[in-house]
Amino acid sequence: MVWDRQTKMEYEWKPDEQGLQQILQLLKESQSPDTTIQRTVQPHVPRRHVLAAEQERRGPRGSAGRGPAAGRRGPGVELARGLNGREGPRLWPRRGGRGGRDSPRPRSHLLRAPRRSREVGLLELWPTRGLTVCPDRWSGPRAAVGESQHAARSPLPSESQHKLEQLNQYPDFNNYLIFVLTKLKSEDEPTRSLSGLILKNNVKAHFQNFPNGVTDFIKSECLNNIGDSSPLIRATVGILITTIASKGELQNWPDLLPKLCSLLDSEDYNTCEGAFGALQKICEDSAEILDSDVLDRPLNIMIPKFLQFFKHSSPKIRSHAVACVNQFIISRTQALMLHIDSFIENLFALAGDEEAEVRKNVCRALVMLLEVRMDRLLPHMHNIVEYMLQRTQDQDENVALEACEFWLTLAEQPICKDVLVRHLPKLIPVLVNGMKYSDIDIILLKGDVEEDETIPDSEQDIRPRFHRSRTVAQQHEEDGIEEEDDDDDEIDDDDTISDWNLRKCSAAALDVLANVYRDELLPHILPLLKELLFHHEWVVKESGILVLGAIAEGCMQGMIPYLPELIPHLIQCLSDKKALVRSITCWTLSRYAHWVVSQPPDTYLKPLMTELLKRILDSNKRVQEAACSAFATLEEEACTELVPYLAYILDTLVFAFSKYQHKNLLILYDAIGTLADSVGHHLNKPEYIQMLMPPLIQKWNMLKDEDKDLFPLLECLSSVATALQSGFLPYCEPVYQRCVNLVQKTLAQAMLNNAQPEQYEAPDKDFMIVALDLLSGLAEGLGGNIEQLVARSNILTLMYQCMQDKMPEVRQSSFALLGDLTKACFQHVKPCIADFMPILGTNLNPEFISVCNNATWAIGEISIQMGIEMQPYIPMVLHQLVEIINRPNTPKTLLENTAITIGRLGYVCPQEVAPMLQQFIRPWCTSLRNIRDNEEKDSAFRGICTMISVNPSGVIQDFIFFCDAVASWINPKDDLRDMFCKILHGFKNQVGDENWRRFSDQFPLPLKERLAAFYGV
Repeated sequence: MVWDRQTKMEYEWKPDEQGLQQILQLLKESQSPDTTIQRTVQPHVPRRHVLAAEQERRGPRGSAGRGPAAGRRGPGVELARGLNGREGPRLWPRRGGRGGRDSPRPRSHLLRAPRRSREVGLLELWPTRGLTVCPDRWSGPRAAVGESQHAARSPLPSESQHKLEQLNQYPDFNNYLIFVLTKLKSEDEPTRSLSGLILKNNVKAHFQNFPNGVTDFIKSECLNNIGDSSPLIRATVGILITTIASKGELQNWPDLLPKLCSLLDSEDYNTCEGAFGALQKICEDSAEILDSDVLDRPLNIMIPKFLQFFKHSSPKIRSHAVACVNQFIISRTQALMLHIDSFIENLFALAGDEEAEVRKNVCRALVMLLEVRMDRLLPHMHNIVEYMLQRTQDQDENVALEACEFWLTLAEQPICKDVLVRHLPKLIPVLVNGMKYSDIDIILLKGDVEEDETIPDSEQDIRPRFHRSRTVAQQHEEDGIEEEDDDDDEIDDDDTISDWNLRKCSAAALDVLANVYRDELLPHILPLLKELLFHHEWVVKESGILVLGAIAEGCMQGMIPYLPELIPHLIQCLSDKKALVRSITCWTLSRYAHWVVSQPPDTYLKPLMTELLKRILDSNKRVQEAACSAFATLEEEACTELVPYLAYILDTLVFAFSKYQHKNLLILYDAIGTLADSVGHHLNKPEYIQMLMPPLIQKWNMLKDEDKDLFPLLECLSSVATALQSGFLPYCEPVYQRCVNLVQKTLAQAMLNNAQPEQYEAPDKDFMIVALDLLSGLAEGLGGNIEQLVARSNILTLMYQCMQDKMPEVRQSSFALLGDLTKACFQHVKPCIADFMPILGTNLNPEFISVCNNATWAIGEISIQMGIEMQPYIPMVLHQLVEIINRPNTPKTLLENTAITIGRLGYVCPQEVAPMLQQFIRPWCTSLRNIRDNEEKDSAFRGICTMISVNPSGVIQDFIFFCDAVASWINPKDDLRDMFCKILHGFKNQVGDENWRRFSDQFPLPLKERLAAFYGV
């Protein structure tokens, strides 16, 4: 395509002098006293996943509602892949509450997402920073994601702001604003810039209402003043241009891109730099439309143009040029792919650039190319690795951080192991060195403040909490721990971007490399660790403890011989005089908790528990938080091993109530909830109840219904109620009633909002979700004792509404509650079954896994209670269940619950289900072979045996799978064992001894021996 240079007529507009003076006065009043020159402050976005950032900016696609299960990802989240939960070291906190409706509940701690607050990990222990400030001359912002980073300005005092907003009613008010920005060269720069930023906000809010003349005047003035002599004004004009462009105006402003590209050739530096600054912002904010047919693919001209400026004499221009092209790497834009070799060649030429910003953009480009054009980098990989090693040690931390991302990205590539192996002797010391706190880290973290427990938290210290609905799951044979790697639930917290820095990136890189190389990494790390862990300087020693934690998962096997010496040393470090050493030690010890618990309790568990409990009462808030989180992890690992120490543990946790400030109180609830999950009914002793309940109820009474601190408290009480069982009875009525009220209020507000959205705000449905989950906990803990409370309330009517809510998490929690009420007081549920079953049937949609999972489980519970009366409802659900169990890549939890429910339906209505036996018997058997003996497994296997007796031909082709599933039982009840015997011997007799021998020769030896020993076949 060819661009025509069009000459645009100049628009004449003159301000009224009196009006202009009034506006100038308001602008000056609006500036805070300390505002002289604005600086742009921008979070560092991990560049490997700018695509995720782009999606975040444009809004989630196909997300399943809102919140943790919505499938929304943010730019920080991709980096966390494999770094969270048991599937990977916990270097990043995970958002989401204390995981959900995890199995019929004494098993609740067995399959749930890690608790949000405990996963405090390195993100909490690392510095709150990552903000990079532009150089002294305000050279214009490089927004990382979206428009919001473009506008750096102080909030306006409300009175001036109000007056300026009132002026919006005058059609030419925006003409005055552009006039101040571009024409009043004698005014001070902050006033002119503020005028432009107010205009930018007006464009965002009211652009469609601007009269045509005003719009044209603004556009014309922007293009005429893109080369202003002031960097601040150039950047403000650039912000204004990209804001107009992102309002859909790229199509309606045909001369914008040709004009900006032609200005790049200007001999005047300011004009060239201003045009490039504007183009960079447009590339960031409108990348998708630039690479589309809507604009006749302008990138075909723009990208070759940008590449010409890689060799420009000005470092600022070179930096703009690389940054513009970088926007199109991840999306594999065709215009860039056509020039990929030229692009890479130009990048290599800039590798040693003297300007840090250029080096940073070069590193960023190479990191992204690693993901999308590995084929082009592979021939140069040795040199690239050597270059990135240098840049990871760059004097400029922003360059070093960008380069450090390279190791994280490379670790995810299949070639990593071969490519990096010979560089490990150089790379590992570089990463380890990057894990030390810098001087500025320590200042920002107040590392010299040892005692701060009496200082109240500011509101920004407290991260938003997000509740995660309950998800029913089965208990497993191996060790009772089963956590699925639920990547989509790892949503970017408020600080996953802004707190990302070289220390964290180095640690995350070491962590992923430990998972790639496993114990092969240890020869490179152990000599360093020996020196670091016992170093006399606390900063060095602290980094060594962090290194030890970072390699915990990947190198666990190889570390075991050293742990008998290292764990006591770490326990000693819990008493270090430096708070930052104590806090990182808590985290590192939590990473080895699984090993600690596997040893005799007196050797490591008892001393570790004793010291961690002391740290829970530390005088430093950061240490309190780290200790509470580490202790919660230890609780999960140790479970009933903690029962002998319950009095001591409760004594400490309850004392912490009187000691903790706001933020750590929320984490304390989490530790108490995890303790209840871990020790279960052992908590139900009068002396323990007397210690624990009064402070919890006191907090409960203090909090208002609209206070979000209710989330963690309700979650905690849910676990406590389930554990205490009848011990919770004295407290249950007010708790039950408040939960019902929360659900009712939320539903009422939602109805008002649906009817009159302008007048009524949408409610925060998390209040309803968390209340439904606590009701589930009460139903499970109190069992039949909840019957009177249900009889006196309208909970079933409310639940019927919740089951049809648009938000998946609400439906998920309501189905969990339905299952629990079915078990606890079916007499109240039964009259509603005809209404409930069709809704359950329509929610058997595996696109919403957790909703589908809980609906499936509830159907199974209802079938056991209904018996033969379940018959009319079988057609509503059976086909969907059979489809789910045969669906590829279905999560294990959903498969197990589906298998149990099919078995239970077959148990109560064998004539209706048995004809389909052949369609599900194989996946049914493989799904249930690993879960523990329990009542649910028992009823499901009785169902399968009954169906086999009705339709024996349905199992013949897959009989070996049935044999394997039967052998998974450790101790079946006598009558169930007889059913197994009858089927096994019946099959053997039918085929004859010789055929049976040939058939059983296919069995693995352990299966053959087990069937012979237990069933005599």
